[in-house]
Parts: sequence; C-alpha cells; structure tokens
Amino acid sequence: MFEGSIVALITPFREGEVDYEALGKLIDFHVDNGTDAILVCGTTGESPTLTFEEHDKVVEFAVKHAAGRIKVIAGTGANATHEAVHLTAHAKEVGADAALLVVPYYNKPTQEGLYRHFSAVAEEVDIPIILYNIPSRTGVEIGVDTVYRLVSRYPNVVGSKESVSNMDRISELVSRLGDNFCVLSGDDSLTLPMMALGAKGVISVANNIMPKEIKELTSLALKGDFKKARRLHLGLLKLFKALFIETNPIPVKTACWMMGMCEKEFRLPMTGMKKENEDKLREVLRGYGLPLVN
Repeated sequence: MFEGSIVALITPFREGEVDYEALGKLIDFHVDNGTDAILVCGTTGESPTLTFEEHDKVVEFAVKHAAGRIKVIAGTGANATHEAVHLTAHAKEVGADAALLVVPYYNKPTQEGLYRHFSAVAEEVDIPIILYNIPSRTGVEIGVDTVYRLVSRYPNVVGSKESVSNMDRISELVSRLGDNFCVLSGDDSLTLPMMALGAKGVISVANNIMPKEIKELTSLALKGDFKKARRLHLGLLKLFKALFIETNPIPVKTACWMMGMCEKEFRLPMTGMKKENEDKLREVLRGYGLPLVN
C-alpha cells in the first residue's frame, strides 16, 4: 500500500545536464523530513524533456541513493505502449518499488485502447502499478469502469493518482474498489477533500519545499482528525495556489532555487517565470518563513 505523503520530485539540471549531486541531496532531504515515498520522472520531474537514457539513469540513481530508506516510484508512462513497457521493465530491473503510468496523452485512445495499453504493461512487468489520471494534460480520462476492469484482472494494478476536481469520481473509485486500492490525490489543494472520501494520500508538488507540513496533513487525515487537518490545509492553501501561478513545475523548481536546493534551470519548451510572478511567489514563501538564499 502506498499512502501518506509522496513527493513529485523535481529533476535538477546544471548546464544542460541532470545534476545528480543536487538530486541526491533532494532525496536525503525527504528521507530526513519523513516523506513516505518519492516519485521521480513524473510531470514535476520534467520527464517529457528527459532522454530515454536520462530517464533510466535518474530512476536507477534514485533507487541506489535511497538505499531502502524511502520508497521510490518511477514515472514510466508513455503515449506508445511499447515505450511504457520498456520504461516500466527498466524500473523493475533496477529495484523501484512501483511505477506510475500516466494515461497516454495526445493520441486520445478509447477506453478499450486504455484497457489494452495498461494490460500490456501489467502482463509484461510484475511491479506495483499506479495509474495516473490527469485529463487536463492527456486529453482523455480513464473511466472508473476501465479502472475496475484492470484491477479485477491484474493484482499489480494497486492504485491511481487522480488529478481531477470531480469528487463523485473519487467516491465511486473508493466505493467500488475498496481499501485495498490506493487512491492518491494529484493536486495539493484537493488532498484533504479526497482523503475525506477515502483517498490514502497525495503525490505532492508542495512537498518539494514543505515536506513536514504535507506529511502532517496526510497523517492527520489518515487518523481521521479532519478538524486539525482542515486547519493545516487552509493554512497551506496560499502556497498550493502560488505553486500553480504558472505551469508546473516552473514555480516549484523556482521555489527550490530560491531555497538553494537546485539551479533555476529548465529545458525548452519550459522557461523561467515572469518576473512579476516570481516576485509573487517569493512573497508567499517569505510569508511561510521559508529560508530563502536566492
């Protein structure tokens, strides 16, 4: 079971290359702050601009550096099934604890296409698989019936990351799939509402910079202490919104740079923040008392 506070980890770059020294320090930071798992090579990790070789190396590095101190989930989704199989097989080979597979993007498969896509990966690679439903980026949503069909046949399909605001969908997933299926929020501002309905935690962007608070929020919700969890959620809401004033992961990587955790470096087509938005972000971070060095 994957639950609690999972960080959607950024991928630090330096002079056009992956900065493995900074990546190792980021992993240590989350071990030290009690984060339950790290996700590498996800959207926040700028996976679309990593080469296949970099993708494989980042996953392998994360597993080796974590050394069993924290669970490692590898983003292995693709819009071509053979690519998803390759990436997922590599993740298993190097020892990742699970794979996160995004719904194929741009080509907009049918529900039958989605079922066959994920079936192919689940049959080929015996690793825990978390589906990633984010229709705002992929152009298509995986239906609850399709999720149910996959879970009913493949025991290694263990959860779904849900980046949607439709709470009826979350209710239906929890109701139909039960406690053994792990629904995870994919949006920090929706974590508490989803957990109130039975989700198990969050794959979080804000966790990159405030891991203790996200861990506390999910721990309170898992214990059913929603009064305290709500107070913490409301206190963090300004941060959640600030991290999306431009396309993720631009604001959160900029925030990490401000805190001295990485360089402020992106790969095209991602670019740095507009100055006025960077100033707004800095003001929000200062309001939380975060240590800024840039």
